[in-house]
Amino acid sequence: MGLGSNRVEHFVVKTNDEEDFTTVTISKPEAAATASSPLELHKVCIPPHKTTLQKLKQRTSEIFFPDDPLHQFKNQSCFRKLILGLQYFFPVFEWGPNYTLSLLKSDVISGLTIASLAIPQGISYAKLANLPPIIGLYSSFVPPLLYAILGSSRHLAVGPVSIASLVMGTMLSETVSYSQDPTLYLQLAFTSTFFAGVFQASLGFLRLGFIIDFLSKATLLGFMAGAAVIVSLQQLKGLLGIVHFTTKMQIVPVLFSVFQNKDEWSWQAIVMGISFLLFLLATRKIGMNNPRLFWISAAAPLTSVILSTVIVFLLRHKAHGIAIIGHLPRGLNPPSSNMLNFHGHYLLVALNTGIVTGILSLTEGIAVGRTFAALQNYQVDGNKEMMAIGIMNMAGSCSSCYVTTGSFSRSAVNYNAGAKTVVSNVIMAATVLITLLFLMPLFHYTPNLILAAIIITAVIGLIDYQGAIKLWKVDKLDFMACMCSFFGVLFISVPTGLAIAVGVSVFKILLHVTRPNTLVLGNIHGTQIYQGICQYREASRVPSFLILAIQSPIYFANSTYILERVLRFVREEEERIEANNGNMLKCVILDMTAVTAIDTSGIYTISELKKMLEKRSLQFVLANPVGTVVEKLNHSNVLESFGLNGVYVTVGEAVADISSAWKAQP
Repeated sequence: MGLGSNRVEHFVVKTNDEEDFTTVTISKPEAAATASSPLELHKVCIPPHKTTLQKLKQRTSEIFFPDDPLHQFKNQSCFRKLILGLQYFFPVFEWGPNYTLSLLKSDVISGLTIASLAIPQGISYAKLANLPPIIGLYSSFVPPLLYAILGSSRHLAVGPVSIASLVMGTMLSETVSYSQDPTLYLQLAFTSTFFAGVFQASLGFLRLGFIIDFLSKATLLGFMAGAAVIVSLQQLKGLLGIVHFTTKMQIVPVLFSVFQNKDEWSWQAIVMGISFLLFLLATRKIGMNNPRLFWISAAAPLTSVILSTVIVFLLRHKAHGIAIIGHLPRGLNPPSSNMLNFHGHYLLVALNTGIVTGILSLTEGIAVGRTFAALQNYQVDGNKEMMAIGIMNMAGSCSSCYVTTGSFSRSAVNYNAGAKTVVSNVIMAATVLITLLFLMPLFHYTPNLILAAIIITAVIGLIDYQGAIKLWKVDKLDFMACMCSFFGVLFISVPTGLAIAVGVSVFKILLHVTRPNTLVLGNIHGTQIYQGICQYREASRVPSFLILAIQSPIYFANSTYILERVLRFVREEEERIEANNGNMLKCVILDMTAVTAIDTSGIYTISELKKMLEKRSLQFVLANPVGTVVEKLNHSNVLESFGLNGVYVTVGEAVADISSAWKAQP
């Protein structure tokens, strides 16, 4: 579409409901008579007509099934579809038949390696969640086995993680203390884990994984850094040997409690704790600087547990002020389905805790899985991972486990140890099983200070100050979200800090939607390319034209702003022309290439803008309305109001055609 002088006009007219079009040629004799050669322009096509049901089906598919997971079932026999279905829901049927002895050797080595890290971390993270240490080992046994059947990542090492442990311990401790009512606390922990699993599995089944995208990287960066600081300060209780310590998680009460109880500080605990902390930090540094020496940092936690336990056992009559774990029961996970509590006002506490910890653990697990999948050039289905992690946690809540997911530290060790398949999780679970059945008495004299040192070493890597500096350089709003999350966690609470950060991120989205980027375009000399004059120095304004681009969908939320902004551009352009004695402004071209969607408010804005500019004797044309935008403009008759000379495929054709028409005028 689009008309000027010296050209033959083409329209596309639909003849049925599918893909057939008829090109109707309309000549302009008055224009053709005034020019020696016609200007050939391309036509703007209206998309094929589709019924409402067809549009809804297509849109639903784009939103919920962008990866088209059912494509592999097309044109397959019933038996083949059954096999593909089993492989889709249970990836073990896909890689299991091709499993070899050489793969098993690699998985055994990596499984034993991550077990040496998972056992002390499981005990430590359970303490972080204010749960009995044995719960951490239970959570390192059942969930990895289930993930080996349902998970699609080859390198994800499953178990308790620091962030979910911290959040669960914080949120539940605000309602009930484990020391005062251990039974109720365990009930809420298992119920929260069940709700977390239901929430995670539901997101995967309904393919609503995009919800977790509201936790932006900037938000998580600040959240994890704040949580790492809080977790580290909380561990001063173990490192200093303090008995009476605050249950609050904010930085001020924690520091106040540390110095208020100076009389409880134990020099034996301080010396041993700092010594092992330095040892763990040093081995972590070695592993980071030289990935081939990963086994040093991987074996360091278990080595520290063994050494510290031996030292405390030998000095048990002299090691005053060093608290120990004490008795840990032997045996497999006891059932806990009878401890799920769905009654009373505690239900809301468990539900809230489950959703928050479920989102955090899901975000970490999928991010870690995709990271290592990218390194090995294979794909991880996010929705399948959500279902796998969700089912894993639902089953775990019935077998004395709390929230688990893929751990970055253990997955990194698993990857560096040469894991080939998810069987490494099975080997790790088998090692934990042997520990549960036979080795629990050996942990009786394990000091709490070594657990504190392990936790500090694990979470200190969550403080990414270089990432925060980069955010400041690249995007100030992202930096603000990061800082809000960081300080919210430090000074208010972990859930509130996370909520504030999400709020800032949502505000950023609303800001971009309601105040879209608009710019003036100019022509790069000698080409048909039009770019922003502020970005490209070689781009110059076209005399008598004001070319504008909107880089956003036009919705009710930004339509008024766009109307006012375009009119302001027109006013500023007229003032600039008057000041420089330039050519009078005659035409405004709106480049709609980046306008991917429009609603009725946006259509009304385009129509009103045309009327207002015409009252100022300015021609207003559109360039390259795309997809559903041109379709909606056509259905609303706005496209018809622009006429033959109002819509063009490109800005270049619009400028050339309109300029030609002006020259042809007497």
